[in-house]
Amino acid sequence: MKRRDFISGLVLLGVTRSLVAKEVSFPQVVPDHPLHFPRDHGAHPEYRTEWWYATGWLAAGNEPLGFQVTFFRSRLPFATENPSAFTPRQIVFAHAALADPSDGRLRDDQRAGREALGLAGAAENTTDAWIDDWRFRLDGDSYHATIPAREFALDLSLAAHARPLLEGDAGYSRKGPRRGEASYYYSRPHLEVRGSIERGKGKEQVTGSAWLDHEWSSNYLAAEAAGWDWCGINLERGAALMAFRIRKKGGGVYYAGGTLKTEQGKTVFTPAQITFEPLRTWRSPRTSVEYPVAMRLTAGGESWDLEPLMNDQELDSRASTGTIYWEGAVRAMQGGKEAGRGYLELTGYWKPLEM
Repeated sequence: MKRRDFISGLVLLGVTRSLVAKEVSFPQVVPDHPLHFPRDHGAHPEYRTEWWYATGWLAAGNEPLGFQVTFFRSRLPFATENPSAFTPRQIVFAHAALADPSDGRLRDDQRAGREALGLAGAAENTTDAWIDDWRFRLDGDSYHATIPAREFALDLSLAAHARPLLEGDAGYSRKGPRRGEASYYYSRPHLEVRGSIERGKGKEQVTGSAWLDHEWSSNYLAAEAAGWDWCGINLERGAALMAFRIRKKGGGVYYAGGTLKTEQGKTVFTPAQITFEPLRTWRSPRTSVEYPVAMRLTAGGESWDLEPLMNDQELDSRASTGTIYWEGAVRAMQGGKEAGRGYLELTGYWKPLEM
């Protein structure tokens, strides 16, 4: 969808709201709500917000690269009985990025579209989200990302060899102490990646390893929160680590959590067991935002130093989701040796995040 079409859609949105809109009541995320697959691979349009978030490391020959593909679905806070196919009820956003050390910067692109007339959407029966010719879908046990972006293109298959990792308490992941401050959340670590990329050098074959998060909620971020630090790390010997902290406005930690999956089973960490300690910061030459791009993550007494593939992995998404954040490929180091690879996401450093 072209930018002018999206803006026209927002104008129509305002007119519709003023004439026949009524407020939507979003369902709350509650414990003891079992997830069912393949249904829960698909969209949950009754909830306020949802995303499918794939990140990983690629190898083009001996050259390491990072990639990210995210599709967001957002339900509008008002409803209308207007039956027109032009009437928007959901908005879909998408981000994609390629971290290329040979450039020293992030190649990124973004899109937004109304879930109307088939121009954008997210299927409910399985993972299948699209905006125009951008698509992320699940076929059997493999995800497929087709992203013809402005400065690069991704055509990747991400094969899952294990069942989904249910985060938190069987997929119920708390994001704060109050009722409803939670999400339904599962991950797919150690996805085997094969496919091709284009970045001005012709089509290049790549292999790699990826991580997928699928999360949906109606009250993800508390009013007191500024943003979050999150990481998903594919560790050695098939282990997987997810950790996050939600930061307070004005400083301090609002909430934290995480999961470590090993051959011995799954450990779910309490807020007191998770710490993120900045080791080094980097200031963006474009936005002057300063990010702690190197972190020491401690989870349950064990620590990993997260070192970025490159410093400049800032993503300016003001044209879609309305924020600026850092999202980048990192190595997890222990005792000076690499113990895993994954992604680190840093939001709310530009200004408090609004969801």
